[in-house]
Amino acid sequence: MAAQQASAVHADGPSPGVKLLAKLGNGAIAGVTGVSIIFPLDMVKTRLQNQKPINGRLPYSGGIDCFRQIVAKEGVRGLYRGLVPNLAGVTPEKAIKLAVNDIMRGALAQHAGTKPEKLPVVYGALAGASAGLCQVIATNPMEIVKIQMQVAATNPVAVSSAAGGAATAAVGGAPRVTAMGIVRELGLRGLYKGTAATLLRDVPFSLLFFPLQALFAQRIHEGVQGGHGKPSTLCVLAGSTVAGVFAAAAVTPADVVKTRLQSSSQPSPPYRNMADCARRIMQTEGPRAFFKGTVPRCLTTAPLFGIALMMYDLQQKVLG
Repeated sequence: MAAQQASAVHADGPSPGVKLLAKLGNGAIAGVTGVSIIFPLDMVKTRLQNQKPINGRLPYSGGIDCFRQIVAKEGVRGLYRGLVPNLAGVTPEKAIKLAVNDIMRGALAQHAGTKPEKLPVVYGALAGASAGLCQVIATNPMEIVKIQMQVAATNPVAVSSAAGGAATAAVGGAPRVTAMGIVRELGLRGLYKGTAATLLRDVPFSLLFFPLQALFAQRIHEGVQGGHGKPSTLCVLAGSTVAGVFAAAAVTPADVVKTRLQSSSQPSPPYRNMADCARRIMQTEGPRAFFKGTVPRCLTTAPLFGIALMMYDLQQKVLG
């Protein structure tokens, strides 16, 4: 009798709770791996999006110039400013995003009577949008701390005076922004500044990315391996990277607005809300400003999600 019960438990597999924890763990590891690799490009993207004309000229002429100036003025460590709080935030963020998408795809596939890899595009978009919506609870605090640390070196005096010293620590007489100082300064409400812009970026991104990722991975799998079985891990990497380019480029305007809203630590923010920020960018810098940092954003987001999805898929196959 005991042997039959053990056999039944083994046949049923892990409980839903264990499966959920496994998916969350896989997503967290995948996110940390991806972010650690591409973080310098994310730094360049943020600086480009946040730059404003000084005496009629922009501080950076492009991504390469921005990278060079950061290294020259701040050293190689400057490229990793804000990495630690970003890793602390990306762990739950990617865990939620990848796990929710995976769970929703499984549920919708069961409803549609098909396999998750064969899920119709509309259902895939619904699963992706659900993942994007759920992740914002972790994304917004992580992003605002990361962005303020990344742009701090471009205006340290303003950050220091705005924080009243709370967000800085003296290093050789110069202020140094700290993650905990920013958190204390902003408070819980401040950590969710720009949430509407984050939703406007993350929900459409996930809506586009996840169905495209599944579609591209399957097409590459069919072309390379004849379409037998599930796409290989390398097919997942390739499909995710290509999908990341399309999705990242499409939502760059929302990312620019979000960056501007969240980069300010002044007591009186320069923008009243998302609409005011977008209007003033259009008036003072023109429509091209909404696509600042598109290339480094694509170079950042595409490999990030390619690596994350590859790691997630690999862990799923190895660990189940």
